[in-house]
Amino acid sequence: MRPSPMLSQILERADVWRGDDLARAPLPGVSTGFAELDRELPGGGWPRACLTELLPVRHGMGELSLLLPALARLSSDELAWLVCVAPPHPLYAPALQAAGVDLSRLLVASAPGRDAAWACERALATEGVGAVVAWLPDAQASLLRRLQLAAEASRMLLFVFRPPDCAGQPSPAPLRLLLETAGEQFVVRLLKRRGGAQPVPLPLAVHRPLPLSHALACPASAELVARSPCQPLIA
Repeated sequence: MRPSPMLSQILERADVWRGDDLARAPLPGVSTGFAELDRELPGGGWPRACLTELLPVRHGMGELSLLLPALARLSSDELAWLVCVAPPHPLYAPALQAAGVDLSRLLVASAPGRDAAWACERALATEGVGAVVAWLPDAQASLLRRLQLAAEASRMLLFVFRPPDCAGQPSPAPLRLLLETAGEQFVVRLLKRRGGAQPVPLPLAVHRPLPLSHALACPASAELVARSPCQPLIA
């Protein structure tokens, strides 16, 4: 009979953590670009192989700006593809480029409804993709669970934007953040993470681009996820 593992061995596993401690991540995280936020996240940054749920209090508040440092690193330093699925507004290419995002490695899938979930799953199964950013306001828990499993298998970053009223609903996402604004700052509330609770809001000096209403984007469809030829976002 195989001997039972010692408690100390179990606690050494990356997927096990004490309720009052910040969990360790099985993979190093991608820095958020904000030291104070990195300190509060398992792995020291946005977790790979994980669904991160973002709940902005309103669309168009510059919520994508919070992700730009990490997206820039993935596209420019790691030469990974970035896939944005069903953004509610056109993306502002000059702001993305100014933040360091390599536009030649950015694909946009304008996939409404159920096609958005399909596009996310296709992107997560595509080699060379580093991050998937999706807007899924009507996503049910079963779909989020499926996407979480796909992210675990792919070891990619997966960000899903949902409405703020979803904050009170259960979610399979290991990391959930409510995003607010206070003057020129973002205020991040960690609703859920692997580890002890973080009840104190984090104010972040996030540089926000021009309003999204001034944005321009290239035509896109769900076929982009399958790597069909496409022009990158242009100004």
